[in-house]
Amino acid sequence: VPDELLLGLKFIFGPCAVPALDLVDQRSVTRVTSPSGRTLYQVLGSSGKLYTCYSSCHFCTCPAFEFSVLQKSESLLCKHILAVYLSQALGACQELTVSEEQLISILLAEEEEEG
Repeated sequence: VPDELLLGLKFIFGPCAVPALDLVDQRSVTRVTSPSGRTLYQVLGSSGKLYTCYSSCHFCTCPAFEFSVLQKSESLLCKHILAVYLSQALGACQELTVSEEQLISILLAEEEEEG
């Protein structure tokens, strides 16, 4: 990525730009699709935890998204969502096709962790 673009990303997205690019470099973003066309993204965070991101509604399951974006309104997004968008733009997403049942299991596992 050229330096001018890096500076622009950092200016627009602040401190999450560089960590998001690191996630893209590490190929940490996986696009998960089901036969029905439902899509979600899973991002392996720097802590080793897997977060689920929904680019269609601009949402991530990480604590930083909940705190900085939803509660404090300090940021537009977290590094995981930015990594999803950058991976899409750069064609750097890993691809995983799952059955509808497997997709439901992924979604229910996220819900159980939150509750």
